[in-house]
Amino acid sequence: MVMLPPNVVLEPLFREWLREDIGRGDRATGAITANNNPVQEAVWMTKQAGVIAGLPFAEKIFSLLGKIDWQPQVTEGSFCENQVKLLRCRAGTDTLLTGERVALNLVMHLSGIATLTHHYAEKIADLPTQLVDTRKTTPGLRLLEKYATQVGGAMNHRFGLDDAAMIKENHIQAAGGITSAIAQLRSNLPYPLTIEVETTNATEVEEAIASNVDIIMLDNMALPLIREMVDLIKKKNSAIKVEASGNINLNTIREIAETGVDYISTSAPITQASWLDLSMTLV
Repeated sequence: MVMLPPNVVLEPLFREWLREDIGRGDRATGAITANNNPVQEAVWMTKQAGVIAGLPFAEKIFSLLGKIDWQPQVTEGSFCENQVKLLRCRAGTDTLLTGERVALNLVMHLSGIATLTHHYAEKIADLPTQLVDTRKTTPGLRLLEKYATQVGGAMNHRFGLDDAAMIKENHIQAAGGITSAIAQLRSNLPYPLTIEVETTNATEVEEAIASNVDIIMLDNMALPLIREMVDLIKKKNSAIKVEASGNINLNTIREIAETGVDYISTSAPITQASWLDLSMTLV
């Protein structure tokens, strides 16, 4: 089960999004509910098949506007076909109409990410390789987008620069090499953060092995070289984890996983996901 982020983190985000949408007031809703604001029921439906992510967040968004009776008809993370009833909810007319767009936008966005992640994870479900996401996220939405990749079947890579130390190409260039970069890092790294090094060729892999790092990323390597590097790393230091990245898509992910890498990281489930079409209708 994927852990929901705490309310103390979520609520400021949701309040800001509602403020952005409502502005100085919901003109249409305010007019029709000024003298009569009855409790009404609404139904959410899928308009295409996909994995559902974000329903608990939608409930929290509506609850900031008024009391709501929230009755999900499916479990978070379920794969639903087209025209499936996701939930029924009852609230004041103003609460339902004012919160509709923000709530739907978020759930459609997160469900799109969860759906594409699911398709990637499904390709390697019978293999030990773990699919992981990246930091290529929408500014301000990382927490929720990474939640959606978990719902879809991926593991979260680091959330931020302070979660772990990843030495990338520009770090190596700036420090004068992998060995120098790692030496400088180790003198300042808090315990127990891990060190990962991005490599693009066999020479860099050898240097990373000699530096006894925790994870070696094989970045944009051809398939034969990935196989060779996995064998080399496991032979010289089986404690080092191996991650493949670059040129990962639905057509290539399985053959890359079959090389024996421990992790495959890709930004695609977030950066290439389309929103999943959903609707809310008063009944």
